[in-house]
Amino acid sequence: MPLYNILTVDKSTKVYLWKIEESEGELSKDIELTPHCQKRMEGMKSEMHRKGFLSIRHLMAEAGYVDADLFYDENGKPHLKDGNRISITHSNHFTGIVISTSIEVGIDIEKQREKILRIAHKFTPIAEYRTIANSEALIRKLTVVWGGKEALYKIYAEPGLSFLNHIAIKDFGLSDTKTRGEIVYQGQTSDYDISFLEFEGFTLVYALGAVDS
Repeated sequence: MPLYNILTVDKSTKVYLWKIEESEGELSKDIELTPHCQKRMEGMKSEMHRKGFLSIRHLMAEAGYVDADLFYDENGKPHLKDGNRISITHSNHFTGIVISTSIEVGIDIEKQREKILRIAHKFTPIAEYRTIANSEALIRKLTVVWGGKEALYKIYAEPGLSFLNHIAIKDFGLSDTKTRGEIVYQGQTSDYDISFLEFEGFTLVYALGAVDS
């Protein structure tokens, strides 16, 4: 079944995951796009990107929304017209969204790849991981760190925010499934809960902000 999973985080927050197994035509059925989004999708050269775009609309439908309920601000951050928070991710044949009625949320799915070992120094102090001798474990851990920083970046959505200099992920064990994240930017510090899940060679990470007062 293409709807891969629904995770109930708490009474106000849910994560929806889709595994893309359908053709583009099958994914287009029962999905009505706004003229803006239709034009946007038609401009995508990659079939996988178009299928991801459509599958996200199916996930929104699972949560009770249609394409017209979604809009983006000047920094590219998605919003829902009813004021609920949403974050969106797409990696290969998996897509995901997280929706919350009460907190800021960010989500990221990443494929676990050896390439991350070569780029790790660009987003995290790699010396912190020198004690991990097992390359598979290191790839998995760095993928969580990257995904956590992506999720936090999506929450904050401010130009100039640096993965390396402004976003930190507290150390964790791969069996923990949870950790903490921090953004220190322009004199302000904000803290977040980070959760992660591994499946089929992919890593899902989602970040949760403080509950609205």
